[in-house]
Amino acid sequence: MPGAAAGIAPVGVTLVATLAEALAAPSDVVIDYTGADAVKAHALAALSADRHVVIGTSGLSAGDYAEIDRVAKEAGRGVLAAGNFSITASLMRRFAVEAAKYVADVEVIDYASASKPDTPSGTARELAEMLAEARMAGTAKPVAELFGVKETRGAALGSPIPVQVHSVRMPGFVISCEALFGADSERLTIRHDAGSSAAPYVAGTLLAARRVSAFVGLKRGLDAVMD
Repeated sequence: MPGAAAGIAPVGVTLVATLAEALAAPSDVVIDYTGADAVKAHALAALSADRHVVIGTSGLSAGDYAEIDRVAKEAGRGVLAAGNFSITASLMRRFAVEAAKYVADVEVIDYASASKPDTPSGTARELAEMLAEARMAGTAKPVAELFGVKETRGAALGSPIPVQVHSVRMPGFVISCEALFGADSERLTIRHDAGSSAAPYVAGTLLAARRVSAFVGLKRGLDAVMD
């Protein structure tokens, strides 16, 4: 029992060593916060066992998500994947996508601790992919036409109009993400900063678990089920 393992009174939740053991017990939703090297296989196994899935792990590729979406549709189950289940981070994405409809030039800056193993963060990747679908063509010179060290312009993510993403990894940051918009003689920054507490992610994860059974296939981002 988790309570006993933590040195407190039992809380009525059973601990098991493997996903297979967990799937042997009745349940509706599998919530996975493990790691990018394991979460795809976990999601596919859960779908094969007729479970809905909530994915809170970053680092999956567009191809991984496409495969999970296909299997979820074949199984008639829902999957909600988000790099950040904070409700305020979800609002940041929503506000940024709205701004992208009016301001053509946008780039994403992703900040995290020095030990974070994946780059960019799931929050930044999701934001860039959403902005790429919503934005207009920008005015910045295409990276292919630049000279010098082109890698300093970051990585282009999303389609049909990719967004440049820049990742900063150093001590002093937990995780932050900002969308930086530029227009003639003005700038707009929409930014989310996370603290060290897990509390913001718990509320969003529970919301996702309650709503993931309402659709079939894969949805990305908590804001997809907030309305």
